[in-house]
Amino acid sequence: MSKFSFRHAVIAALVMSVAAFVAVPNALAQSQAQSIEQVLQAMQSERRAVSAENQEREARFRREEANQEQELSRLQAEVRAAEREAERLENLREELDRELESLRATLAERQGEFGELFGVARAAAADLEGNLAESLISAQFPNRGEDLSRMAQSGSLPTIEELEYLWFTMLQEISEQARVARFDAPVILSDNRSETETVVRIGPFAAFTERGFLIPRDGQLRYLVRQPGGGAVRAARDVYNFDGSGVTRGLIDPSLGALLGMAVEIPNLRERIDQGGGIGYAIIIVAIFGTLLALLRWLLLSITAMRVKSQMRSSTPSSGNPLGRIMIAYEENRKEDLETLQMRLDDAVLQELPKLESGLNIVKVLAAIAPLMGLLGTVIGMIVTFQAITLFGTGDPKLMAGGISQALVTTVLGLIAAIPLLLLHAFASGTARRLGQVLEQQSISLVAEPDANNG
Repeated sequence: MSKFSFRHAVIAALVMSVAAFVAVPNALAQSQAQSIEQVLQAMQSERRAVSAENQEREARFRREEANQEQELSRLQAEVRAAEREAERLENLREELDRELESLRATLAERQGEFGELFGVARAAAADLEGNLAESLISAQFPNRGEDLSRMAQSGSLPTIEELEYLWFTMLQEISEQARVARFDAPVILSDNRSETETVVRIGPFAAFTERGFLIPRDGQLRYLVRQPGGGAVRAARDVYNFDGSGVTRGLIDPSLGALLGMAVEIPNLRERIDQGGGIGYAIIIVAIFGTLLALLRWLLLSITAMRVKSQMRSSTPSSGNPLGRIMIAYEENRKEDLETLQMRLDDAVLQELPKLESGLNIVKVLAAIAPLMGLLGTVIGMIVTFQAITLFGTGDPKLMAGGISQALVTTVLGLIAAIPLLLLHAFASGTARRLGQVLEQQSISLVAEPDANNG
């Protein structure tokens, strides 16, 4: 370090001497320049100061190195002590494990048959706790499964109190299955609000209020998303309002909720129709229009038939019925010869027949169109089904259910529309045909009367 500083000092001195030699004329004019000896003295003083500083720094480094060696020795000693402690603890753990295994073997030996008995008790507690979680009876007696859950998960032997509680809970569940109980309990409404309502429970099979059936969910009762039809809610309301005198009929679910859940999933009439899509609604429109037209024509033909029968019992012709109008034509042309009169009456009958058959052809066409529209919906539904199979495969049948439902529902709607339309058309056309025959027979009888022959 000192040689390096000295070398630089000599180089600096030479540079400064050259600079001083060059600048002598100007330096003599301003101030007296320093001599080379003074520069050398300054350099020597600086070199001594730098050397002393380097020596002091070297001594400090040596002291710090000694301190670090002492710290390293201390840390190594601590590591060796920690290793010895870890080895001691490991030996202690192995010793305790051996002792624990010995104690477990001693416990199993002393338990004997009681160990199997307590295992059965824990299994019974677990099974009973699972049954109570979805039991309607738990809505009346909440929090019964907490102690059973602790008993089932415990690794120690159950106590006498725990065994007695298991036995009591079993007896309570058995006895309550044969009772019809009325109690107050919180009920989750359709908007997820909870209200305390009076609930009637028929064993574990059904629970309901005046508004409908309930199902257990997470330890609480809630209304079904959609109540079952077929008078089930009305029967539940009768049981709810039963005063105890006499006998009343109710509805239970022997599957403990499975059948009620399936009943909720069954689509209603509106949902069935919605599955048919636009084709289904078009078929319904055709069926309604055709049915109304057929009923109207059948009603008018029936009224006309009654008027014709009334006219047959009267000798005074009336223009309000076909037979009366034919009789009027007869009266107007009775002076004509027989052939002309026959032609006049035939013409009058022919004028009445289109009026009788008016609208019946439309009903017949609609009856033929309805099943064709159902077939169209079936084809569209199958196209949708095959598209779903192409995109998603056959792994999930629910993806194909929409197209199949549309195909089947439109077919059913088409048949439902066609059958009554065909029947109504048959009845109405039969009535019109009978009326036509009556008119023809009456026109012939009019011609065959003695007065007509004489004319």
